[in-house]
Amino acid sequence: MIGRTLGNRYEIIEKIGGGGMSNVYKAKCNVLNRFVAIKILRDELTQDSDFVNNFKQESLSAASLAHPNIVNIYDTGFEDDIYYIVMEYVKGETLKNYIKRKGSLSEKEAVKISRQVAEALKHAHSHNIVHRDIKPHNILLTEDGTAKVTDFGIARASTSSTINNTSNVIGSVHYFSPE
Repeated sequence: MIGRTLGNRYEIIEKIGGGGMSNVYKAKCNVLNRFVAIKILRDELTQDSDFVNNFKQESLSAASLAHPNIVNIYDTGFEDDIYYIVMEYVKGETLKNYIKRKGSLSEKEAVKISRQVAEALKHAHSHNIVHRDIKPHNILLTEDGTAKVTDFGIARASTSSTINNTSNVIGSVHYFSPE
C-alpha cells in the first residue's frame, strides 16, 4: 500500500495504525498539499457487506460532526476493491500509548482529557450519534494536549428504538460499563 495513490490525490506514505477492521496510513494530499490519515478496510472484509456497511456508516456518522475534539472526516472513496476514509491527520499518539509510555495520568491530566472527550461526546449526542466504543485506543492526544475522539466505526444514529435495544452488544469488552 505504501507509495500507492488513492483518489488520484492521496499518496500513501506510511502505516500508522490498525485494528480488526482496518489499517490506517499517513498520506499526503497532493491537491491541498497537506497530510491526512487514510483508514482502509482490510482486504478480507471487503466481501462482507456488514463490514462494508459499518465502514461506510463511520464516514457518514463522523463526517456530520464538526468539533475541535473530534477527528474531522474529509473524504471517502472506493477504488480497485479498496474502501477508504480520508480524515484529519493528528500529530500525536493514542491515549493508550500515552499511558503506556508515561504511566498513570495525573489528576489534572485526567480531568483535562475527560472534559474534552465529554465535550466531543456531548456534541455527537446533540446530533443523535452514539460512539459505542470509547476507549483509550480511540482517543488521540495532539502534541499540545488536545484530545480528539476518533473511530466512529460502530457509531449509531440514536433513536428511541435504538437506545432501548439491548439485544445487540457492540464495543470493546474491556471498556463496557458494568451493567
